Amino acid sequence: MTQTIAPRLRTLVLLLLAAACALLAGAGPASAHAALTGSDPREGAVVDKAPAQVSLTFSESVSMDDDSLRVLDPRGERVDDGKPSGTGGATYSVKLHAGLPDGTYTVTYQVVSADSHPVAGAYTFSVGAPSETSVAVSGQSAGGGFVGGLYGVGRYVSYTGFAVLVGGAAFVLACWPRGSGVRVLQRVVVSGWLALTAATLLLLLLRGSYTGSGKFADVFDLNLLGEVLQTKPGAALVSRLLLLAAAALFIAVLFGAYDKREDEEKRDLTFGLAVGGSVVAAGLAATWAMSEHASVGLQAGLAMPVDVVHLIAVATWLGGLTALLVALYRGPADTPVPALAVRRFSRVAFGSVIALVVTGTYQSWRQLGSWTAFTDTRYGQLLLVKIGLVAVLVGVAHFSRRWTAQLAEAAPAVAGAAAARRAEKRAGKASTKASGNAKVAQKASGTTKGSGTAKGTGTAKGSGTAKGSGGSPRAAQLARQRAAVDAARQKRQRDADPNRFGLRRSVLAEAGIAVVLLVVTTVLTQTEPGRTEEEAKAAGGSSAAASAPSTGAVTLDMPFDTGAQNGKGVVRVELDPARVGANDMHLYVERPDGTAFDLPEVKVALTQKAKSIGPLPVAPDHITTGHWSASGVQIPMAGDWEVAVTVRTSDIDQVTISKNTQIG
Repeated sequence: MTQTIAPRLRTLVLLLLAAACALLAGAGPASAHAALTGSDPREGAVVDKAPAQVSLTFSESVSMDDDSLRVLDPRGERVDDGKPSGTGGATYSVKLHAGLPDGTYTVTYQVVSADSHPVAGAYTFSVGAPSETSVAVSGQSAGGGFVGGLYGVGRYVSYTGFAVLVGGAAFVLACWPRGSGVRVLQRVVVSGWLALTAATLLLLLLRGSYTGSGKFADVFDLNLLGEVLQTKPGAALVSRLLLLAAAALFIAVLFGAYDKREDEEKRDLTFGLAVGGSVVAAGLAATWAMSEHASVGLQAGLAMPVDVVHLIAVATWLGGLTALLVALYRGPADTPVPALAVRRFSRVAFGSVIALVVTGTYQSWRQLGSWTAFTDTRYGQLLLVKIGLVAVLVGVAHFSRRWTAQLAEAAPAVAGAAAARRAEKRAGKASTKASGNAKVAQKASGTTKGSGTAKGTGTAKGSGTAKGSGGSPRAAQLARQRAAVDAARQKRQRDADPNRFGLRRSVLAEAGIAVVLLVVTTVLTQTEPGRTEEEAKAAGGSSAAASAPSTGAVTLDMPFDTGAQNGKGVVRVELDPARVGANDMHLYVERPDGTAFDLPEVKVALTQKAKSIGPLPVAPDHITTGHWSASGVQIPMAGDWEVAVTVRTSDIDQVTISKNTQIG
């Protein structure tokens, strides 16, 4: 039992790894992090004459080139001048050719958001009347395909390499300085450095194709690579490579000069390595913080250093856990991980968890913006999964702390037994050596007594030179075999310790959960923040209401707040059939909890600003609690109409809210 993992624990680890693979398989291309929140003309709009330009408004600033924003006629030919320009903030426009005929036009865009992720989409509007079009707007995506898949793999590997590099080095330096001479720990840290370096080079080569054409051949386009180097993500990747060169020097000192120092001398070098390593680790973390989520949106100046602390805390915890697991399972039998090192790591991990809770709370508020985003957005749902995994990981770590305490209590007895075995072994060696010396002396004495010249002068037999020299490789082989047997025996004795075996199992369970946690964290960095997703939904709902089909009813939901007590609610306006001529209008007023309630006064006005028509007043009749109605509401012409509703909740508290809709 002590030589194998318990069946239940092995099953748990396999299930966790399967969950990680499922998350990786279902992650797909990165979601758009800059949402389209407005456009002119609107999606689905029918305008009387061709506009001079098309404008798009995003939730954050984006970068564009000449092909980023295109307008296509019904035959699929471009009708824009190919020179998008910003008109302030996050609004960008492109001029159209003069004299465009009637028909349906398609607007396509492919841009890069300020947090480095590609964004693509398309919509249509019509001039005069809708028509058939040869342009397909479905399947518009960015960051997908083979290149997108490789780019996603590179991101996972880079985060994993960073965690192993930083956490492994921190474990050696802060928890187990003598571990700098353990070969398996050296391989762990060096593997993290190699993985992060290779992934960074891969991301740099793929970046241009990932945000552009998506073709693998463009990966080797040097001109495209030059353009990438001029962008913020490209500069961040180059900075990461330079910092990795400094990290290589740090690793060389840690496993070279530092390992060869005595304990007293190590203390003097530890401070310098700790400072240098912290600077390099913070710099590596900053290459993510300065080019992704933290660099845009609310309080970017505060969010970036918070993100740096968050990333370092994750790496210290999960990477250190990896180093501890490898040392417990693959470390040499004559250099077991001491209980003191495990206790030190436990304290470091606890500090990392505190940092994660504080920084994670701030990041959650910043990226979600509301409690409903936890359940209504993919980002919030993934964040709930991450919070649950952290809670489970902390619970398993509690058991590891218990095993560590028991191991520390048993350490003096184990050390005494080991010392006794070593003393007994030394005594046995001394006895064997003394016996051998006595036999040599006796043999020498017998040779002196012998007077047989032929026997004494038997050079070939007496000297035995060939036999002696031929036995040397055999003796070395026997020595190696004895050393291997002795090491195996020591390993069995070490693993037979129930406290150490329990610690190994609990740390293995922690590592399995940590793998899934790292995958979820990486997927989160590729998922559209909840705040942005909700803004996009709101804009999409407004656009859908504004572009409702001309042959069906239109429903407009408009929240209001007069500022008074009980002054909040939602007005729902239903216009049927939403076309020129007579229409039926129904108004429903509800509280935020969905219950209907009455207002002292409700007024409606219709306005078409493009033709300077209106406002046309509508006086609905009160039907029942929270319901007003008006029939025969005349709309004189088709177009984009503003529906304005004035609600009064008291003698002095009132507010006017409005929303646009397309009338056919």
